[in-house]
Amino acid sequence: MKAMIVNKFGSPDVFELTELTKPEVKKGHVLVKIAATSVNTVDTMIRQMGADLPLSPSAPALLGMDFAGVVEAVGEGVQSFKVGDEVYGCAGGLADLPGTLAEYIVADADLVAIKPKTASMEEAAAIPLVGITAYEGLIRANVKQGQKVLVHGGSGGVGHIALQLARHFGAEVYSTGGGERQLELIEQLGATPINYKTESVASYTQQYTKDKGFDVVFDSVGGENLLNSFEAAALNAHVVSTVSMLNLDLNMVHFKGLSLHVVFMLIPMLHNTGRSEHGVILARLAELVDSKKLKPVLDESRYTLEQIGQAHQRLESGKATGKVVVTI
Repeated sequence: MKAMIVNKFGSPDVFELTELTKPEVKKGHVLVKIAATSVNTVDTMIRQMGADLPLSPSAPALLGMDFAGVVEAVGEGVQSFKVGDEVYGCAGGLADLPGTLAEYIVADADLVAIKPKTASMEEAAAIPLVGITAYEGLIRANVKQGQKVLVHGGSGGVGHIALQLARHFGAEVYSTGGGERQLELIEQLGATPINYKTESVASYTQQYTKDKGFDVVFDSVGGENLLNSFEAAALNAHVVSTVSMLNLDLNMVHFKGLSLHVVFMLIPMLHNTGRSEHGVILARLAELVDSKKLKPVLDESRYTLEQIGQAHQRLESGKATGKVVVTI
């Protein structure tokens, strides 16, 4: 099968086109002919950092985590899928799990679900990692009807899904963005847009919460922006972080009594624990897509498998809106 592999970690031009042996299905797994994949920030981190990131595979590496495609073979013990099913999931591209930058993947059936019937393969491939991350974070933060929720980075991959899910759960949603196109998308998705470049945390917290703060802050930006999340949060509020690999002063967390939820959705893949929950979440997300309560947003730039380096560059440029997808 055709594949793009990394023999040496580094810049986006390290991908090389090669031929690999088509994998064979095994017990508890399904063989999927991949139609599309998408690029996530963690994919670019693995490509760039290699062994400096503990979850990276060894070179030569087959990266890529998300996929949508058609089941071609079903392994022993798998009852939920049959040949010909259109499925999607996040099942490889890290540690010892081969990724999706290829024509086929043998995926743990627990990490897979029937794709949304109303979504294209590209739309379905955009959902798994970011969708599971957003869903898990909001559930852990116990988002409820009538709460005020702030989503940092609402036009990005995780953010644009979190924004829509928070609205589905009944929250009043606000979201930060840094450009006209980002703010327009946030508004189109049903949230109140906040330009973080022109509005301070203090000013928008006062304007939208009368200085009480937001009940839940979902931070998909991470890093030092977590300090903005703590500032914007109400007393005893919940803060969800998807990017928290840094040293940070937690004094404000203490004095506000905040609950901090760190979401790392790759744990089931890395440690082979709780994998079936991912399949359950994906099935729920598919239902929301088919009932028009959730819509994945795809970046305007599209790529083929051979252009995966360009797709990585697009995501790293910060100019992408929604998800960067790749057609196999």
